[in-house]
Amino acid sequence: MSHGIHLRAVPYDHPDALKLDAQVQLEYQERYDGEGDATYLDPTMFLPPSGLYLLAYDASDTPVASGAWRAQDHNDEGYSDGDAEVKRMYVIPEARGLGLARRILAELEADAAAAGRRRMVLETGDRQPEAIALYLSSGYALSEKFGYYRDYESSRCMAKLLPSPRPSRPLGPR
Repeated sequence: MSHGIHLRAVPYDHPDALKLDAQVQLEYQERYDGEGDATYLDPTMFLPPSGLYLLAYDASDTPVASGAWRAQDHNDEGYSDGDAEVKRMYVIPEARGLGLARRILAELEADAAAAGRRRMVLETGDRQPEAIALYLSSGYALSEKFGYYRDYESSRCMAKLLPSPRPSRPLGPR
């Protein structure tokens, strides 16, 4: 399905990450009449163990998709303690339909759960039906609004509980 595709953790300010970030901002501007995502993001927000920034590279080592999570805890933007917020999910048009977003999302969820986060949360918009369909089919449900765009009519917030981290030793004979 995604033959030759490999995932690589990179810093948020890595040149390939910046390139894809610029592309996703252009797509947001097209879909939302000139507005990109104005949420403040800092490279340190995605440093393990309190975050992760992933890029997918094709067989020729070209970056074709991105996705990240950052830790969030209770604050005045509506987050809860133990949240992991999905950011910068993007697949270049030429690589869509290969399951890359689903693969990246699963990696982000596993990493956040391993880091002790309890819930994945994300914000998307009503002009991104493909994203909404991906998240619904991946077990996310609409949730109370949070984050920078919580007061926007077009905002759609979603959440999914993460499995508890596995105990480090077996619980007895199997």
